Amino acid sequence: MLAAGYNKEYLPIEGLDAFRQATVQLLLGKDHPAIKESRVAVLQALSGTGGLRVGAAFLARWMQGRTVYISNPTWGNHRNIFGDEGIKWEYYRYFNPETVGLNFEGLVEDLKAAPDGSIVVLHGCAHNPTGIDPTPEQWQQLADLCKQKGHFPFFDVAYQGFATGDLDKDAFAPRLFVDQGLEIMVAQSYSKNLGLYGERVGALNVVLNDAQAAKATLSQLKRLARALWSNPPTHGARIAAEVVGDATMFKLWKQEMAGMAGRIARVREELRAALEKRYPDKDWSFITSQIGMFSYTGMTPQQVDSMTNKHAVFMTRDGRISLAGLSSSKVEYLADAIVDSIKNH
Repeated sequence: MLAAGYNKEYLPIEGLDAFRQATVQLLLGKDHPAIKESRVAVLQALSGTGGLRVGAAFLARWMQGRTVYISNPTWGNHRNIFGDEGIKWEYYRYFNPETVGLNFEGLVEDLKAAPDGSIVVLHGCAHNPTGIDPTPEQWQQLADLCKQKGHFPFFDVAYQGFATGDLDKDAFAPRLFVDQGLEIMVAQSYSKNLGLYGERVGALNVVLNDAQAAKATLSQLKRLARALWSNPPTHGARIAAEVVGDATMFKLWKQEMAGMAGRIARVREELRAALEKRYPDKDWSFITSQIGMFSYTGMTPQQVDSMTNKHAVFMTRDGRISLAGLSSSKVEYLADAIVDSIKNH
């Protein structure tokens, strides 16, 4: 980038063209028909939050009166983003505290009961905060349900490549929905998978069934972006575009993501084994069935307080713990702290 002598002039409102091409190809696959047929409106945004925010502004303007359904629990900022646009939101059931797994039956019941044409926010992979994803078969059922009800899916893809270590596997759900003929919105972030937290690199993609509609949608998104941030930042987008566009760097990036995802999977196995050794009467299988950076332990606020105050293990009070920061050398200590806090509080 230094050798190329890039300047710091404003980007177009829609963003860096090389980045926009790279991000939609990562999302849908390089040769996807929607890309070839120009049926995707792509706007560079201020990371995933910016993508969600401009998407919410679009929905508030052009899909007025519709309710947004978000999972319970979800990333805390989802409520703020849609609420600040004056969009009514409701929860759909997602987490089953008894199994520390997915409440798929409740999820389906709630989306069936939602008014036709509702907006459904879905986590593309590595659900935050639970780490619990639907199976491919369950994703198919959800796609069928959205088609049947006329729901509009809005995917939040913050961890592509960071869940399984495979960019294509982690894009399974949005690709499935598009291939089923559904029109969707997708917010993308490069904070985690490229480590560009401070660069605010992301995008909003709107995949439609008509090229003319995509062109009109991008025009409206640019109007909204002009009022929100005017022009997106340059540096991070160039980094992302360079990494994806250079075969050597792209291969290295994929290897690093696979290595990181593999390390997290390994410490999950180690933690589960340590917990089963200390407390064999409890089912700890959720530790390895969940995916991504976080584990949603199902611990109560009182148990979390014990983790923090007694054992100096810091986690959110809803029971979410980051396994990305756990090393193998600390697994035994963490297992002791978890078992002590659960048994005594």
